[in-house]
Formats: sequence, C-alpha cells, structure tokens
Amino acid sequence: MLLLCITGLPLIFHHEIDDLLHSEVKAADVPPGTPTADLDRLLANALENSSLKSPHFLIWDHDDPNAMLVSVGEHITSDSTRNRFVRMDLHTGAYLDSPDVTGRFTYIMFKLHVDLFAGLPGKLFLGLMGILFCVAVVSGIVVYAPSMRKLDFGTYRRNRPRIVRWLDVHNLAGILLVMWTLVVGFTGVINTWADLVLKAWQYGQLAEMTAQYRDRTLPAKLTSVQAAVDVAKQAVPGMTPSFVAFPGTVFSSKSHYIVFLKGDTPVTSRLLKPALIDAETGKLTDSRDMPWYVTTLFISQPLHFGDYGGMPLKILWALLDILTIFVLSTGIYLWLRRRKAGVSVDRAVAQVSAAEGSAVNGSAANVSAANVPQTSS
Repeated sequence: MLLLCITGLPLIFHHEIDDLLHSEVKAADVPPGTPTADLDRLLANALENSSLKSPHFLIWDHDDPNAMLVSVGEHITSDSTRNRFVRMDLHTGAYLDSPDVTGRFTYIMFKLHVDLFAGLPGKLFLGLMGILFCVAVVSGIVVYAPSMRKLDFGTYRRNRPRIVRWLDVHNLAGILLVMWTLVVGFTGVINTWADLVLKAWQYGQLAEMTAQYRDRTLPAKLTSVQAAVDVAKQAVPGMTPSFVAFPGTVFSSKSHYIVFLKGDTPVTSRLLKPALIDAETGKLTDSRDMPWYVTTLFISQPLHFGDYGGMPLKILWALLDILTIFVLSTGIYLWLRRRKAGVSVDRAVAQVSAAEGSAVNGSAANVSAANVPQTSS
C-alpha cells in the first residue's frame, strides 16, 4: 500500500509532469465552435506519418481538446497494448507528433501503480492487496473506539515516551482519513478488475449486439469513418464522440465500427454509450446503455485518481495521499518498534496508563503496533 500511495502521487499530476519534462507539438488554439477536420483525411495523414499502417482506435484527447490520438498497430488483430499513438490536430487534420511514452517517468509510475509490470496477474494481486487494505481500515475503526475510551478525541500525550506520542499521531491521522482511504481503496480494487469487466462486456452485451453478424468476416473496404461518427451522433443526441473502435479490434466486432459517446458533465463525461455502425453500409445497427458493472468501473476511475474536479481537487487528493503515506510510514515504524527486543508499544502504553491511574484491560492491550498500522491502513 505504501508503494501504491507513492506511485499514485505523481499520477495525480501526470499531465502537468509530462508538460514539464517532455516537449510536444501543441495543437492550434481555435475559437469555440470551430469545425473539426474530416476524420477520413485526418486518419490518412496519421497513417502517412506512421510506420504502422493498421488503425485500431481514434481517441479524442481528454487532456487536449484540440488534439486527437490515432492508435495504430501492425495489423488489426495485433495486441493493442503494443500500439503506437499518433497525435493529430483535431481541427486542421495536421500531424503533430508520435511520442514514445514507455520511457517516461509517469508511464513507469503508472505501470507500477496498475500492475507492477506483470499484466493481469499483477492487477489481480494489487486487487487482493486493496481488499486487505479495506479490511484493515474497517478493523481499525472497530479497535479505535475501545482504545480511546478513556481519552479525548485527538489527544496527544506530549509528555509521554516517544513511541506513545507516535501512536497518538498515528491513530488521529488514521481515523481522520478513514473515509478517503476507504473510497480510494475500494475504487482501486474495482479498477484492478478492468480487464475482467471488459471481457464480461465482450461476452455479454457486445456478443448480444453483434450475434446476427458473428459469421461475417472483416470487410474488404471500410465505409467512411466520418460518416460513421455522424450517424452515431444523430442516433444519440446530446452526447459527443469519445473514441472509435475499428472492426476487428478488442472493443468491436469484425464488421462494425463502434463509436463510444459521452456526456458533457464531470460525471457523464466518464460514462460511455456505444453505437454500432455497419462498416460496409454505414448504417446504425444498435445502441445501448452500458451494463451496471461497466458503469461502476467508469465512475470509480475518476474517484480513484481525483481528476474530475480540476486543479483544486488534484491538490486535495495529493494532500490526502501524503497524509496516508505518513500514516502507513508511522504504522511500519510502530510495528518494527514492537518487534524490537525490550521495546514494546504494549508495555509503553501500559506504563502510561498505570501512571495515570488507569487499568489496562484486554481491549486496551490490543492497541499495539501490530494493530495500529491496521487501524490506519
């Protein structure tokens, strides 16, 4: 959990860090309402400037509203995680750059935070750690009440041994952060299931939407991407396109474009609705709201990273993260002190309680460095 908090801290400001450490060609600033470039021309320009020639996705850049990312692979069935991104100017259709992000500091932090560079097994392992983290927080709440029965809330016994002072600070910080740590811990667990959620959607709703087309092969010639997006926008009014999946990719069928559309509020901009467009005829074949388990994943992502409320929320998330790092660090310190011969948090607390004329019963004796880190965790 300490690793996840440390790696998560720079990810809160990943866009700002990338801007500081890496130069990139900026898309032209345009007045609001400026028409976007024709997507077919934009795609052709992107492929001309890429060594790879099979487009998988068109992605409206969340961090730069004037740019579009084109995800390109070796062929349509290749692993999309190995794709290269080509950045294009959304309004002029001009090529901007094709950055290799795999060597960036933020990418390394992201991989450590998400899967420890171990793929799905790494994600599931971190998901298990997240579940244990939530259990530790809940158990910490349970043991906190009896441990503070004879003390005022926020008591700091400054005249007592150092280990007792650390215990007081650790307990106070842990109980103050309990709601935030539960939210971040639980949403983090949900995020580790993203690959499984995607598979469930593929074999569930997507399979239902494309059942009558399952025997079709990849079209020899694709219809216009721009026309497919226009049809999707007309079918789902009030929403704007977020990304387009090409036929044969992990997010689509062999014979359809899938245009994923989003809303325009901080919450609905994270919720996607797919529209299937026949890649040969350009006609709409289906459009449905995502199932509840996918919606849950979409909502958990901004809550986990705190990136839906602008810079003020990012700063708040960073401060809470730093405090959690402090709680985890003091928990480790107290646990190590407890294991050290001749130094016991149990003994120190008992001595202080005896000096204050308070008997240490079984419940209070449980407030040890072994339990206290769980309280804060």
